[in-house]
Amino acid sequence: MSTRPRITFDSQGRCNACQWAEEKKTLDWSKRKSELSKILDEFRSTDGAFDCVVPVSGGKDGSYVAYQLKHVYGMHPLAITVTPALTLELGNQNLKNFIASGYDHIQINPAGDVLQALNKFGFIHKGFPYFGWLMAIKTAPLKMAAKLGISIIFYAEEGETEYGGSTALKDVPFYDIGFIRDVYFEGGQDLVFKESGLGDDALTFFRFPTKNEIGNNQLKITHWSYFENWDPYRNYLVAKENCGLIESADTNSGTFTNFAQNDQALYSLHAYMMYLKFGFGRATQDAGIEIRRGAMSREQAINLVRLYDGSYPENFVELYLDYYQMSRTEFDSVIDKWVNPDLFKKENGRWKPTFTIK
Repeated sequence: MSTRPRITFDSQGRCNACQWAEEKKTLDWSKRKSELSKILDEFRSTDGAFDCVVPVSGGKDGSYVAYQLKHVYGMHPLAITVTPALTLELGNQNLKNFIASGYDHIQINPAGDVLQALNKFGFIHKGFPYFGWLMAIKTAPLKMAAKLGISIIFYAEEGETEYGGSTALKDVPFYDIGFIRDVYFEGGQDLVFKESGLGDDALTFFRFPTKNEIGNNQLKITHWSYFENWDPYRNYLVAKENCGLIESADTNSGTFTNFAQNDQALYSLHAYMMYLKFGFGRATQDAGIEIRRGAMSREQAINLVRLYDGSYPENFVELYLDYYQMSRTEFDSVIDKWVNPDLFKKENGRWKPTFTIK
């Protein structure tokens, strides 16, 4: 959708996610794999120490990256999970299964009241229901790596490149804290900190490591998708076979798939807010991925988007109200504040699209 932040289009009307999907078909991935091998040899431990960090949730993508590093490239990864709020039982089980399949693991649990405050004020001031957790998954693993003297961190896919956004990292393996702050946080970190009113001592897990914390240890941040043609469905199959991944018995809220984002209840609200802000939801995202990897026609995708996109997370609303400590009126007013009035109108208390997918 043209409303997606930082998206661009070429003269033929193709978004940069589709352009990248075509480019990947002819890209010489062997060069990037050689580059990866050299990087891993630089950081590989010879004494059994951890030599890389992989942030994981127990889901398909982090599990796939950890599997590749350990079993294909012979590294000794340390998997790190930052526990989200409102975890789901399926997500908890998948994380247990991942650990049991043979991975050393640290689980970081930021103080619940601090995470709640940052998530709440992120919801109010950024329209992002788990903004506190978003910050923590980008800061806490870096702080832990610095603390343990581990020099390289492998996140899964670079979403801006893969799904349509900034192309700054398309041909660049490493990036810095400034990119995370400006692009992934969209400049909202300081705003949410300020609005929360929390002191520095409460924000330890939500701040980037300082130069003193990093010390002489170089800290390299990268995404696995730079080195290998990214395929979420392949990742799912590998994680299911080798890491104990279990999919949901039903399709996930707002989409036709059942094997991703099963770790927390707030993701359904995030997908709904995305729909109201930009006019596309989880089904559009998933359909776009399937089209680009050649597994679905555009006509099939349109039918699925019409059927699933923009689903209101009714089954979780009482949970959200209790978590945010909001009345229904306060909750609805936050949602209303972030709706794009050019794309939606309210009918019988619910926002309805004024556009049609063709």
